Amino acid sequence: MPDIISLLPDHVANQIAAGEVVQRPSSVVKELLENAVDAGSTDIQLIVQDAGKTLVQVVDNGKGMSYADARLAFERHATSKIKMAEDLFDLHTMGFRGEALASIAAVSQVEMKTRPNADEVGTELRINGGKVDDQKACQTAAGTSIAVKNLFFNIPARRQFLKSDNVENRHIIDAFQHVALANPHVGFRFIQNNNEIFHLPEGNLRQRITSIFGKKYNERLVPVDETTDVVKLTGFVLKPEYARKTRGEQFFFVNDRFIKNGYLHHAVNHAFEHLIRSEEHPSYFLYMEIDPKRIDVNIHPTKTEIKFDDEKAIYAIIRSAVKHALGQFNVAPSLDFDSNVGDIPVPDHSRPVVPPSIQVDPNFNPFNSDVTPSRSAASSRETGSSSFKREPVDQNWKDLYTQREESSKEMQIDANLEHHEPKGQVCFQLDMRYVITKIKSGLVAIHQQRAHRRIQYEKFVRLLQDHHAPSQQLLFPINVHLPGGDLEEVKALNDTLHRLGFELEFSGQQAIVQGVPMNLSESDIQSVLEQLVEDMKNEADVFRNDLTHAMAKSLSRHASIKNGKRLEDEEMHHLINELFACQMPYSDIFGQPIVVQIGTEDLDKKFNV
Repeated sequence: MPDIISLLPDHVANQIAAGEVVQRPSSVVKELLENAVDAGSTDIQLIVQDAGKTLVQVVDNGKGMSYADARLAFERHATSKIKMAEDLFDLHTMGFRGEALASIAAVSQVEMKTRPNADEVGTELRINGGKVDDQKACQTAAGTSIAVKNLFFNIPARRQFLKSDNVENRHIIDAFQHVALANPHVGFRFIQNNNEIFHLPEGNLRQRITSIFGKKYNERLVPVDETTDVVKLTGFVLKPEYARKTRGEQFFFVNDRFIKNGYLHHAVNHAFEHLIRSEEHPSYFLYMEIDPKRIDVNIHPTKTEIKFDDEKAIYAIIRSAVKHALGQFNVAPSLDFDSNVGDIPVPDHSRPVVPPSIQVDPNFNPFNSDVTPSRSAASSRETGSSSFKREPVDQNWKDLYTQREESSKEMQIDANLEHHEPKGQVCFQLDMRYVITKIKSGLVAIHQQRAHRRIQYEKFVRLLQDHHAPSQQLLFPINVHLPGGDLEEVKALNDTLHRLGFELEFSGQQAIVQGVPMNLSESDIQSVLEQLVEDMKNEADVFRNDLTHAMAKSLSRHASIKNGKRLEDEEMHHLINELFACQMPYSDIFGQPIVVQIGTEDLDKKFNV
């Protein structure tokens, strides 16, 4: 029988191994940034072109590599981090297996320049599909610059399965944020298609969070700090009122390494129990310091999953620490020690202390209508007088009940008006949620929020289909700060938003709003854009397949009036007229009823008539 098993060629084996480590451009970003952090860099720059498909470059000011080390760094399983198997359980760095650079080089074209601080001349290395084309001495700055070009150029099938630039950019931003949040002491810059997306100076964790997600986060953060024999837990959670309907900013870090762990996420959720609604998700930035011997990070190619030797104890600690932090936030008063308001008076020891006395009039008769109080109670207490007079009781007390009955009859009449006023049919608002109006066969109750949501939805659909929506120009442009991934979502929808009446410009992490649709108030701009991004994340398939209706549905949810809003008569009439001019006036965009009819026969049954 002939032999059928053979060894794979090195370049094929490297490409197969690369499939585990390099899944998309963001994988390259993660590996190169972590290597730069391991090199002791204090300033790291990330440059990306065409969502990483054309170029991913990382420039750092770390320790650099010698001529020999530069060559060995791209060999499989070449590493300076471990010498024996026991070293896997005493790791203090990000990379350690020595396969990242080899895997990246196997599926791309790599150019590297590196120089140690002590050397005057650096090394330049060029690799094409895993094969070294050239290595020579060169002049370069201290540190390392690695440029990964034309990712998956030699594996067209893998390149074909990459997502759109918008999706890949979002993954790149996520990978960048994970490394930047794990290392606030390191300065980072992120340049995408020649535009600076992030410029993060070195600082503390709070400064890093606000630099990435906006200054508004500074007042939303609740500090968490707990030290035990098992784990040291620090970081922040967001206040309960800022919980979101999507899993937004949720970050766990173990020994400065970003991880995913559903079990520990449940611990945080349990700490927020009864503080947020069941469909909402809390946001958090939690950092754990654990003895490396008590964890195993070598269980996943991307090292985002970790095994703990006592996961239940860590669960209990996280839940208790977060609940304690939230308790302090909700209960502890905020005192301003620099304020003079509410100073405690200093007692005057020169004045004698007089015990309070109680003055009682033994002749006081509450049923005597001939006396009136001669002075106020306060005056009596001051003088010690006990003379009281009572005001005469109103003898026409029966008139109070008569007036109340007449008022009640007037209310019943108003509630059952059947005549028409000059403005049209009489209607009124019930509990600031329903608009009630009269029809021939009885009454109609209209849910005001759902009705307005249906009206807004059909308006937005018409605007998108007509391609020319009027825009209301803002006197002063409004700057809307959005996290990197969210901003990319808005950029991808800019053409569609323009058709609705939005006029947006982009600068750094901000969307500058110059104009808005005519039926949108300025105060809603920030929340409308945030809601739009959340809906895109939740319903990505819907947005991809039916953008017009998905956009209209998302915007109408926030642009509609809410329950609890008082409506004037003219507003109620306008709402009714616009509702019944809609194509589908009886159900809203979620299929919920808008109109409920209460017939005269139903009322007769209630009254047993």
